[in-house]
Amino acid sequence: MNEEIPAWRALLSGAAAGISVDVSLYPIDTLKTRLQSPHGFWKSGGFKGVYRGLSAAASGSAPGAALFFLTYESSKPFIHNHVLKSKEGLNANPLTHMLAASMAETTACLIRVPTEVIKQRMQTGGYDKLSFALSDTFRRYGIRGFYAGYGTTVAREIPFSFIQFPMWERFKLLWIKHINQGEDIKPYQGAFCGSISGAIAAAITTPLDVIKTRLMLRVDANNVPYNGFRDCVTRIHGEGGSGAFFKGVVPRVSWIFVGGFFFFGAYEKTKQMTSAW
Repeated sequence: MNEEIPAWRALLSGAAAGISVDVSLYPIDTLKTRLQSPHGFWKSGGFKGVYRGLSAAASGSAPGAALFFLTYESSKPFIHNHVLKSKEGLNANPLTHMLAASMAETTACLIRVPTEVIKQRMQTGGYDKLSFALSDTFRRYGIRGFYAGYGTTVAREIPFSFIQFPMWERFKLLWIKHINQGEDIKPYQGAFCGSISGAIAAAITTPLDVIKTRLMLRVDANNVPYNGFRDCVTRIHGEGGSGAFFKGVVPRVSWIFVGGFFFFGAYEKTKQMTSAW
């Protein structure tokens, strides 16, 4: 559990994790986005066309997750040994995981945010074809249009990772000690640890996810643009008080709980398979 993962293994395992979860559980993510849309669930498409935007998600999921785990696994030894100068094992210090995951999220969002922007606009009926979504977004907003909500996404992902990754690593250590009697974690066990930690983090960070979704969609139900983070928060609160910030919490937690099993399971399995290469 204290091994350093080579960059190529982290890259390959991360790509497998990203593509497995985004493609297999895409309909749940669509329903979550439509629940959070200012136009409402039914006007945004309801239960129809739940695979709309899948092409955008599939094209960005593998490189986004690959870049995340490449950064995460590569930065852990440096942070642990040179920044924190920790004497504990590599995976024993939760602060190592927090800082490494924060760096990884910030880097991965360079790919993840453009993917999310296009995907969510397709999910809510803004576009039908990926090629038109890309060209029209660039024509209307330029390159900055693909990074709408970047700051909010990073602000959401960092707290999420602060909670999820230390818990994931700690759950694995506890599983090894108390259930496996010292034997290394199996892929399905690591997957279950990821599911639990992800679901807890998802519930806590749902308000940031709602704000991020609104900023990416750019306009409210009356097609009035949001004027930054503060304006977005004020208007969401005006729609339904504090409860409005938890729209979509059930599908979000469900998606991340089930998706965490696919995501971390694929990561652990691919990492295990490539250990002998």
